Amino acid sequence: MNAALLVDFGSTFTKVAAVDLDEPRLLARAEAPTTYATGLEHGLDAALAALERAYGAPLPPFRHRLACSSAGGGLRMVAVGLVPGLTAEAARRAALGAGARVLATFSGTLGPDDLDRLAALDPEIVLLAGGTDGGNRTALLDLARALARCPTAAAVVVAGNREAAPEAAAILERAGKQAVVVANVLPRLDTIQVEPAREAIRRVFMERIVVARGWRTVEARLGAILMPTPAAALRGAELLAEGAGDAAGLGELLVVDVGGATTDVHSVADGRPTDGKTVLRGLPPPRSQRTVEGDLGLRHGAPSLVEAAGLVQAGGEAETWRRRARRRAADPPFVPGPDEPAEQEADQELARAAVRVAVERHAGRREPLVTPHGRRWVQHGKDLRSVGHVIGTGGIFRHAPDPARILAAALDPAGGGPVLRPRRAALWVDGDYLLSHAGLLAEVDRLAALKILKAGLVRVA
Repeated sequence: MNAALLVDFGSTFTKVAAVDLDEPRLLARAEAPTTYATGLEHGLDAALAALERAYGAPLPPFRHRLACSSAGGGLRMVAVGLVPGLTAEAARRAALGAGARVLATFSGTLGPDDLDRLAALDPEIVLLAGGTDGGNRTALLDLARALARCPTAAAVVVAGNREAAPEAAAILERAGKQAVVVANVLPRLDTIQVEPAREAIRRVFMERIVVARGWRTVEARLGAILMPTPAAALRGAELLAEGAGDAAGLGELLVVDVGGATTDVHSVADGRPTDGKTVLRGLPPPRSQRTVEGDLGLRHGAPSLVEAAGLVQAGGEAETWRRRARRRAADPPFVPGPDEPAEQEADQELARAAVRVAVERHAGRREPLVTPHGRRWVQHGKDLRSVGHVIGTGGIFRHAPDPARILAAALDPAGGGPVLRPRRAALWVDGDYLLSHAGLLAEVDRLAALKILKAGLVRVA
């Protein structure tokens, strides 16, 4: 048997799966609470023991052992650029696509207050951008000099004006900081190029962050932590949309990953205006886009979720929701049992709220514009109204009695609102919770990864 072990160290649970690449098929999956504070190997051992029980026999020898991680809150990043709507936004997109949790975006000059705030955020990586190729080169150097004075130990990925980038890196290195130069994220005003920056972030994650967090114990057993979990999930979404080999993908889609700490949304779709009455403002939307909402988690993020979703507005239920949120934040592995129907329903309502707010933030918006030729529209961001598939992934979708009701919160059936959400998409659940695992497996066998992922999808509406 040609088997692979896939491990996802999540903020709440460590999820493991054994797959057969020859058939291909899922052999077994299991999970256990992540033990980030006491050593990840303890949670891994518990998850592997549960995997062996689920498999019903000693686990087969694994040809591949692949892992990703968002344990400990994920990869913390700050994006720095010149113009808020251009290089700063391009830097932010690259950071999110790489699997980072973007703590803040700075643009323009970096004054003393900005540097103090940046240092207080304590990022692990700073993505520095500024200037188009052949354009302004002094702005990138000024930003580099300011960062050199900042008391942060973060690695800096320099992705700005190509003529100035080597000198900017040298300035940072003379200040004792690690600097990596990659291609400009905004080589021209109409072109965004994020893949080189994403790959550099992933390399820094493997080379620097993994070591700093003391992952050597599990790394010795698994080979390496390949990438942050959100980056693996985005690759899984791309695989599912685009297909592999002779296996077709689903086409344009939206994935909502509701977790304990965050809710991530991944879209693989063109997203540009589809008619002559709409004009796009700002950078063209990327085909593959990810957003992460750090205030929309079902466990760690429950207190901020009930606030963001308006569940604690004035009324008799406000204190009940606050109490429920505090309970979940204090006990992240909490799963309401059959004797707690009110708590089960509360989890569903929290998940619906997380899906609704996260998709509203991810999708683009439009606003009317009156012209001598009649009404026109101005679009900002990505138009997702024609997306054909919405997929829910995460424990809540596997355990909820009515996952379709949760996922329906992503839709706007009328399609007439200012937020450009999907209208009439098919609703699916990642039944085996394998999206990030498939993204990992795609590193060694794209076709097997796609077949295993598609086999686990369950149509719910």
